[in-house]
Amino acid sequence: MTKRTFAGVLGFRQQLHGVQTFSLPDLPYEYGALEPAINGEIMQLHHQKHHQTYITNYNKALEQLHDAITKGNFTTVAKLQSAIKFNSGGHINHSVFWKNLTPTRDGGGEPPKCSLGLAIDTNFDSLEVVIQKMNAEGAALQGSGWVWLGVDKELKRLVIETTSNQDPLVIKGPNLVPLLGIDVWEHAYYLQYKNVKPDYLKNIWKVMNWKYAAEVYEKECP
Repeated sequence: MTKRTFAGVLGFRQQLHGVQTFSLPDLPYEYGALEPAINGEIMQLHHQKHHQTYITNYNKALEQLHDAITKGNFTTVAKLQSAIKFNSGGHINHSVFWKNLTPTRDGGGEPPKCSLGLAIDTNFDSLEVVIQKMNAEGAALQGSGWVWLGVDKELKRLVIETTSNQDPLVIKGPNLVPLLGIDVWEHAYYLQYKNVKPDYLKNIWKVMNWKYAAEVYEKECP
């Protein structure tokens, strides 16, 4: 499978008429690099099909919005808000998700150290508590959604939250920044784990990129 280098969380280009459109970010690893925790087929479908669909529909909605505003059709503007929210959220969440993962050969699963490790001990007593709580909340989430470890950048406090569908973490609070997000939509695990979501949640920690989470934490809470 082709190795991909990540070109930015929200890569975009400009089209005619000044409409900003978004493109699929490349992965920083090969599709099969996270095996056996997440197999290559899942990663390829998840990235090329699911994430790409959110981007395609987001761009389409933005173009329709531009056209509706130009024509003064504000009924259409209102109707487009749901599609824009859903598909932009799908793009934002997945762009974070790919960076939350890394192969074990590159440090996947290695516990956080320094300031993030200390913050976890302060806020939750231990990393094991964080993992157990996120796994429990992810398993209990009805329907589709995400479970997040985030930081309130104003209070400098770690939080664990869930969001429905493709809602990003900021929905739960304007000062919340995601450190780690786990996709618990069925498309993220079903081909490999079938309906046993707890096994997926257990194994994904083996390829969790705590180095990335620590970098975001230190940027937001210097």
